[in-house]
Amino acid sequence: MIRHMVMVKLKPGSDAAAQALFERFRSMVGSFDGLLTFSGGPYSSPEGINRGFNYGFSMDFRDAESRDRYLPSPEHIAIAQDIGPLLDGSFDECVVAFDYVY
Repeated sequence: MIRHMVMVKLKPGSDAAAQALFERFRSMVGSFDGLLTFSGGPYSSPEGINRGFNYGFSMDFRDAESRDRYLPSPEHIAIAQDIGPLLDGSFDECVVAFDYVY
């Protein structure tokens, strides 16, 4: 299985928009072949080591092939385009993605 994790820095006041985007991701579970789970939300740790990243989410895929089909999919591209205007800076400074096999 592949866990796809993403951390983002969103502009202040983006809470409702972020939740709407997360619902779109969540609705893909069961309809996008190979996407098994979605979980996401705002930063909530008292540690304070988030470096400005204020939202994160993870998605579990059955295998690398499923993840690789998802990345260029119209669903993913549409959501990524809608996240863009919510970012609190450039894409390179406001998005971190990290995948691993487990």
